[in-house]
Amino acid sequence: MSRQSFALSILVAARLCTPLHAQPTLQGAFHDFFRIGAALSPVYFNETDAAGAALVRAQFDSITPENVLKWASIHPTPDGFNFGPADHYVEFGERNHMFIIGHCLVWHSQTPNWVFEDGKGNPATREELLRRMHDHIFAVVGRYRGRISGWDVVNEALNDDGTLRQSPWRLIIGEDFIAKAFEYAHEADPKAELYYNEYSLENEAKRKGGVELIRKLLAQGVPVAAVGLQGHYHLDWPSVEAVDSTIAQFHALGIKVNITELDVDVLPHVTQSHTADVSAKAEGGANSNPYTAGLPGAQQQELADRYAALFGVFLKHRDAITRVTFWGVTDKGSWLNNFPARGRTNYPLLFDREGKPKPAFDAVIAAARAAR
Repeated sequence: MSRQSFALSILVAARLCTPLHAQPTLQGAFHDFFRIGAALSPVYFNETDAAGAALVRAQFDSITPENVLKWASIHPTPDGFNFGPADHYVEFGERNHMFIIGHCLVWHSQTPNWVFEDGKGNPATREELLRRMHDHIFAVVGRYRGRISGWDVVNEALNDDGTLRQSPWRLIIGEDFIAKAFEYAHEADPKAELYYNEYSLENEAKRKGGVELIRKLLAQGVPVAAVGLQGHYHLDWPSVEAVDSTIAQFHALGIKVNITELDVDVLPHVTQSHTADVSAKAEGGANSNPYTAGLPGAQQQELADRYAALFGVFLKHRDAITRVTFWGVTDKGSWLNNFPARGRTNYPLLFDREGKPKPAFDAVIAAARAAR
């Protein structure tokens, strides 16, 4: 047994003998380093899952909504807004004194077709689309001005090769759609932190394109406060060296870094590329879902070791990182049970399907203690 594994086994044994009220928490362990957050579905902030809501309150000091602030959810029709679910999300964060994130304002996915069309189904003009972007951002950011502290303004604007994605935003408005979105968001709430959020920036080509994009935006005076590295990782990708280098390169531009959607896929790869593009689809064969009866001990340890290594890097860059957010609360609700192949049983988070802490939780707590 390795020294790291032995130390973790001692920590697990100690936790099992500790009264529930004295159990360590993520927000307590990382209080002096950075915020620890989770992405929430309505069952948590509506508190229909009372135990889950209690888990969120105990463990996290920052929250992100999974879907209720995306355009399709909050602004489904040209003249219709659906603020109710988002209001409940923000109220939950306020009741529990959390750092509240808005996700997300401008994205090519989960945006209704009408946004990009004129009244006859033809492509909108640049002026029409800019007006819709402006009005949407002012309506949404303006409603939560002073209440939501940070916004993912633009989400996933890059291709895997680092070039700009040919999304309707890019095709109709042009390359300055990103700068415009930040401009409008800053006008709507000058005190909110504004972020650019992206997946797979740990890959060299995409990282190079991302660094150049942020460099250009900052040179233009665009108020980008931080880059969000989504952190949809696997047991074997990316290397800790790649994570380390990615954080360092963005911080060198003079901005902060957030880990915004962290999880670790433990299942066999079913696609050739490491992608978090929601449009990716794959067929899951018999060998792609091997842990339907539970994650075996060896794989639990592998996941714990992976999280320990990742948090070692995050803590090394505590001067750069202001927040680490997990994409979900428990394994049961993780999007990775259905991505990129549907119906799999995945185990990517720190809490199991019953909300109990896993060895990976203990590994993360141990990493924080070792950094003190």
